[in-house]
Amino acid sequence: MIQGVEIKKLAKHCDERGFLMEILRSDDPIFQNFSMTYVSMNYPGVIRAWHYHRLQDDHFCVLSGMCKVVLYDGREDSGTCGEINEFFMGEDNPILVKIPVGVLHGYKTSGVKPSFLLNFPTRLYNYKEPDEYRVPYDDPSIPYSWEIKIT
Repeated sequence: MIQGVEIKKLAKHCDERGFLMEILRSDDPIFQNFSMTYVSMNYPGVIRAWHYHRLQDDHFCVLSGMCKVVLYDGREDSGTCGEINEFFMGEDNPILVKIPVGVLHGYKTSGVKPSFLLNFPTRLYNYKEPDEYRVPYDDPSIPYSWEIKIT
């Protein structure tokens, strides 16, 4: 696991009405602070990668559909520099992933329906000076292919 990455397994509390699922609580060990929450809707096959932040951690959860979320540790001062983590998350695997400062990350919607990804960043989005640094999804310096892998 990349240094600083944390996972919280989410539990669906089901009954005949449906389910309730807590995602992030202020008493969770993974919780840092609250600044904002946003949701992004993503069409099947769309890749949103790569980007990283210098000031904020992200907390990803896929509410509907499925995503392959990929992290790459390009931090030269990290003990896990060069490592890649893949998480298949969403309806079939409800988890919350904490993505630390400096870790490149991206995701691809898998399956045949759109995904809805919820993020709890630890800092407010600054419209004038965004803490958003982008790298192309196919950048050759990142040893990762977004193609489907058959194992």
